[in-house]
Parts: sequence; C-alpha cells; structure tokens
Amino acid sequence: MTGITQVYDRYQVSWQPPPAECNKRLHLSFKTEAFAAAFSGYMRHLAATLLLVSGSLHAGAQTFFTSTELGGGIGCSQYFGDLNDRYGFKTIHPAATLYMRKHLTQYISMRVGAYYTNVSYSDKLNNDVFQRQRNLDFSSHIAELSVQAEFNFFKFVTGDPYHRITPYLTGGFGVFQYDPYTMLNGTKYMLRPLGTEGQYLGGYDDRKYSNIAACVPIGVGGKFWLKPGVNLTLEISDRLTLTDYLDDVSTTYVGQDRFPLNPQQPAYLLQDRSTENGGTTVLGRKGKQRGNSSTKDQYLMCTFTISWHFVTYRCPSFMEHDMISTY
Repeated sequence: MTGITQVYDRYQVSWQPPPAECNKRLHLSFKTEAFAAAFSGYMRHLAATLLLVSGSLHAGAQTFFTSTELGGGIGCSQYFGDLNDRYGFKTIHPAATLYMRKHLTQYISMRVGAYYTNVSYSDKLNNDVFQRQRNLDFSSHIAELSVQAEFNFFKFVTGDPYHRITPYLTGGFGVFQYDPYTMLNGTKYMLRPLGTEGQYLGGYDDRKYSNIAACVPIGVGGKFWLKPGVNLTLEISDRLTLTDYLDDVSTTYVGQDRFPLNPQQPAYLLQDRSTENGGTTVLGRKGKQRGNSSTKDQYLMCTFTISWHFVTYRCPSFMEHDMISTY
C-alpha cells in the first residue's frame, strides 16, 4: 500500500500505512482482551455454581427430629378399693414403664405404653372397726397396656428454647392382667380359683370375674426437654378400672357352710378370716356385706420417664409434616 501526499497551500501532508508488524501486535491485543473477558465470565459462573452446591450440601447435612420418640422410666403405684376405701398411701409399690409417643401437633400427642407394678392392701392397716375385724388382705401383680392422649397447655418443641416446658392432661384406655392372692400359714393361694364370694357354688355366676380387665387412665403431668431430642416427663395418673375384683372383694358373704372342707382349696378359711385373730364374732354370715359393689377398684401410678426422639437426615421440605428441626 503506497502513501498519499497532498499539498494544502504551502504545507505538504503525507500519510504512510503502519508496518505489518504493528498490525500483528494490534490483532494479538484484541485476542487477549476477548480471552480475558470470556475467562472472567466463566470464573463468575463457576463461583456461583460452587456456592449453590455448597449451600445444598449444607442443607442436606442438617439433622431433624422425627415426631416419634421412645422412652421408659420408673415410679410407684398405690391401690384403692374395698380394702382401702379411704385412699390411704400405706402400700406403695415400685412401677416401671416403656412407651412410644407420637407428636400429632405441638399441642397433642398419642402414647402407647406398657406398665408393670404390684398392688396390695390389708385390713390390718385400717382404723375402721368393721374392716379390722373383717381381716382380709390381698396382693397382685399388674401388667398393663394402654393408649393415651396428651394435651399440652403450651407449645412443646424439643430443642426450641422458647418452647421448652409444658404441663399437660392425659386420658385414654387400657387393659391389664392381674391375679389376686393371699398367704395362709406361709402358703400362697390364688384367690380367683377359690371363688371366695361363691362364684363356683351355683347361683352366683354374676360374681365370676376374669383376670383381664379394662381401665381408663386419667391424669396430669409435665414435660421438659433436657437437651435437643431428649425429654423428661413426670406424670401422675389414676387407673379407673372396670372391675371390682382387683382385691377379690366386692359383694356379700355366702356363708362358710357352703364351702367344702378341703385343705388343698381352703376357700372356707379365706372367704371369712374374721376369727383368725381370736375374735368370737363371725362376720361371714350369708348376705352380710363383705365389700362395696357400688364402686370399682383403682390404682394410681406416678412415673418419671426419659425419652429420645429419632434423628433423620431427610429433606427439610417435609419438616412441617413430620419433622422437628434440631436447630
């Protein structure tokens, strides 16, 4: 390419094309700037992707507590009934429980529990003259399976410092197995097979009873989470049973003469024990009151328990339905 020369008045102006080497440098400069811009955009895209993946991994690593927990505990029990109709606490026995609790909401829970305890009482512990003369006693184990609802006064969420404690009411339905017995001259006798109120003598079939009965637990308690996922509970609940033969005492005497004189089945001795302590007045006359059939027997349980929630790593999107965040 040749130069251009032009004369303007007295001045001469000329232009020469740049050397080929300058064109190469200029072309390289354009390429360098384009690469830098593309690389910068790529790095920004890569950084954003890494941040997104990191956030997803962090969210996926969060743990949550399911609304189901398992627990167990110990406590005590007391029997109330025909032999303890004034609600004395003179024969308290140890008790134990295992249970599973399901939180339906932050205010309502359902609980399935298994309980074991013993109950007993003796007329010797009473101050009433008639009861002391009656001189009956019993003992029995109790194995119970029950379903109970819990109604919290306040919102309760394990791990949430603002919802850490609440009192609650509880009620439900259960079944329990029992089998009253007594001791005579150092020997243990099961009372139900003896028919101490004439159950097997004819004419008293309505007095027969099973060793399995239903109960209605009602009570109050308090919950407190000790640490996230670990809850403590203190509960007092009375079992209103649907039997009046937890203590083998309910209605009237049928008369000692109705029972056979059999040392292996000493019902004639155990149905009326009023003369064992040297008394001369025999209470066991036919039709005389032996118990109070107008009320059912009860047993009260007080338990202190600890429970643990299950931990899960499921997606937090399900938290509102079945999860409690570990915070």
